[in-house]
Amino acid sequence: MTEIAVRSLATADLRDAELRELRALLDLAFNDPEERFSDDDWQHAMGGVHFLAEREGRIVSHASVVERELHVAGRPLSTGYVEAVATDPAWQGQGFGSAVMRAVNGHLADAGYELGALGTGSQGFYERLGWFVWRGPSSVRRAGGEQPTPEEDGYIMALRTPATPPLDPEAPISCDWRPGDVW
Repeated sequence: MTEIAVRSLATADLRDAELRELRALLDLAFNDPEERFSDDDWQHAMGGVHFLAEREGRIVSHASVVERELHVAGRPLSTGYVEAVATDPAWQGQGFGSAVMRAVNGHLADAGYELGALGTGSQGFYERLGWFVWRGPSSVRRAGGEQPTPEEDGYIMALRTPATPPLDPEAPISCDWRPGDVW
């Protein structure tokens, strides 16, 4: 198979047709009723940088990176948070998702983020690309204080970048509140 090219562009640079095609891809890839790709998930994926792999004139794999502030042991970190990672089921297992995530990893390093993070149930896929499971307890920061999110523990993954300070992956980690899935 030939090398897989990955294109990156800001949300504002996506054409309307690409946005429609991207949403259709995400709906197809997340077609399990318990993992449906919601409108909140769509909004979480917008406003950052998108990474696209294409075949036969169609987007077959995608991930986006949006900026978030995660706190580790109370310390705020500029975080490139990965959203909407998906590959068309017809093209899975052919390297498209890995190519997209390698491009994401490069972006996280080059953009100066102190940490890369994402939430997933597919830890093995990301671990082979350098990510690790965050072992500390998770929470969400709300107006009234931090609220534990134990249902997310073991599903949050992180990636060290050249800007990552010394971190204990067993320390508490928190995210800012947002509608839908907070992680």
